[in-house]
Amino acid sequence: FGESLSTGQIIELTRDVRAEALTGAKDMPDPLRLAAALDKAARDLRLALPNEGARFTAASVRRKREVSDALAALDSALRSVCATLDALSERSEGLARCAERARTSQALLERWRDDSRADLVRWIEVFSHSLRLNATPLSIAAIFRRQLDGHPRAWIFTSATLAVAGDFSHYRGEMGLDDARTAFWDSPFDYAAQALLYVPTKLPDPNSDEHTRAVVAASLPVIRASGGSAFLLFTTLRAMRLAHELLREEFRRHALGFPLMLQGEGSRSELLERFRRLGNAVLLGSASFWEGVDVRGDALSLVVIDKLPFAPPDDPVLAARLDSLAREGGNPFLGYQLPQAVISLKQGAGRLIRDETDRGVLVICDPRLFSKPYGRRILASLPPMKLVRELDKVLSFIAADPKSLRAAPAA
Repeated sequence: FGESLSTGQIIELTRDVRAEALTGAKDMPDPLRLAAALDKAARDLRLALPNEGARFTAASVRRKREVSDALAALDSALRSVCATLDALSERSEGLARCAERARTSQALLERWRDDSRADLVRWIEVFSHSLRLNATPLSIAAIFRRQLDGHPRAWIFTSATLAVAGDFSHYRGEMGLDDARTAFWDSPFDYAAQALLYVPTKLPDPNSDEHTRAVVAASLPVIRASGGSAFLLFTTLRAMRLAHELLREEFRRHALGFPLMLQGEGSRSELLERFRRLGNAVLLGSASFWEGVDVRGDALSLVVIDKLPFAPPDDPVLAARLDSLAREGGNPFLGYQLPQAVISLKQGAGRLIRDETDRGVLVICDPRLFSKPYGRRILASLPPMKLVRELDKVLSFIAADPKSLRAAPAA
């Protein structure tokens, strides 16, 4: 429902303009000169924000003179390219396509710079070699409602994770489905027999520097007992990378030969294919492995989640939505942040039991499940697994199934 424009897209456009101009407009020097100016304007905009991996609201970055000037220069360069390509578009299909792409990019940039749209959250995401201008609707409820009204028919939405403690109110409100009928059915899986939920005791604050080390320490004996076959899911890339370093050292120190895999070492499909084939691997992942991943059988019998997946508070879209909810008199935490975290947690937890014959342990390393009042609501939203807090009960559960008990291979 949103739209975006990246400096990478613009640089790619300039390359295509050069290529098409060399074949379809050799007698015209302007396309090459203007394409070079547009390329420079795009690169200058990226250099105006040196913080790789950062996100900024449009209002915050436009207060910086160098960013404001770079955006104006990019707009001017795009307009010049548009005018020149429009005049040359009849010379070739390639030039016509470039002209259309330039017009689309210029229109996107113009809308992004328009301060009058209060219904849009405008923000910038910075990457190592590019940045992206994003415009995200503050709410999609009205937009999606128009989609429904424009296509009168029966609409059926199904999912295993959209209810919070059996209540669909959050999803209905977000999607504009206020008058929708809802139904909730129990899973066909026998979670009480097939799975165990383990919340370790004496964990540090999940926002402390010691937390990731505690996650690894709590997970290691369970990984050994389950013979690998584990997903470790993290809410941040930083925690994921630190845990990978710690586990690699622990595996070396204890001569554990479980294959250790890390998100980013290959595509998701490649990593999952290797994980299934190996049968005893330990894979560490972040956001992309929390959902849409299906590993059935003994290859996956342990899922560890480092902490409750609350969205980062510096996310520009989240901040704008929370501010809007507060202005309307709502409770931003209970009305938005908590339901979103519950849905994300259910998606991560859902990686464990994928079939009637699967069996395994879910470990959630977040003390807030018991130290905060909302923890009870989160636990009530999870599948009905038996909850334990003692490691020996976890080890007994694993040992009770000979299929899932594999000796730790030597390194």
